[in-house]
Amino acid sequence: MEAGTRTPTPVLPFGDPAIDGCFPGGGLPLGAWHEVVGAGLEGETGAAPAAFIGLMLRSLLTTGVGVWVARRTDLFVPGLFGLGFPAQRLIQVRARDEAEVLSVLEDALSTEGVKAAIGEAEAPDLTAGRRLQLACEKRGGLGLLLHRRPYGGRAGEGPRTVSGSASFSRWRVGPQPSGAPPDDIGLGPPRWRVELERCRGGRSGGWILEAQEAGHGPHPFRLVSQLADHDVAPAEPGWREAG
Repeated sequence: MEAGTRTPTPVLPFGDPAIDGCFPGGGLPLGAWHEVVGAGLEGETGAAPAAFIGLMLRSLLTTGVGVWVARRTDLFVPGLFGLGFPAQRLIQVRARDEAEVLSVLEDALSTEGVKAAIGEAEAPDLTAGRRLQLACEKRGGLGLLLHRRPYGGRAGEGPRTVSGSASFSRWRVGPQPSGAPPDDIGLGPPRWRVELERCRGGRSGGWILEAQEAGHGPHPFRLVSQLADHDVAPAEPGWREAG
């Protein structure tokens, strides 16, 4: 009876039923936090996942601000701006260690006016994860944890994972060769190979997404058919193909 009177959780839709249908609410839920992991070497550099996050937040940050917390200073804001990300609404915070990243991320999500907060850290334990979730619920903000190996880690060592994570979803993001531009001159729009590995109450899936220029629609991504480009490798098990 109580569940029937609850207000539906606001979501950030991707604009394609193939993706939005994987979530119980029809889109990435706000008021929750999500994990983003880089595929392959992206687990170290974080470049493709950071660009994916920046583009995903483009429409959400038309009002309010976003906070990006990291130990490193290699966030390339001009690159995010080139994707249409409202860089003037971004606050960058440099933390001393992993614990401070999570602490600042929690404080940011609890602050009025912050629509989204991103933290670069390893996977938090269950206690820290629950604290992040409570902070997200307090203001209805979107929390994103970008897994990156900290300084001093061994080469080839991937991001640490914690079983039973409190995050709502877990994504794995890697780069994908861009398609040919309409005039066949220069590079085409950026593309990502994206896998939704886990979604609470939903289902997993995998897609190739392409950046869509601001002003060309309400959503920042376009789903690319894996059958339309013969240079794309055959779909792996668990990956969805656009019709």
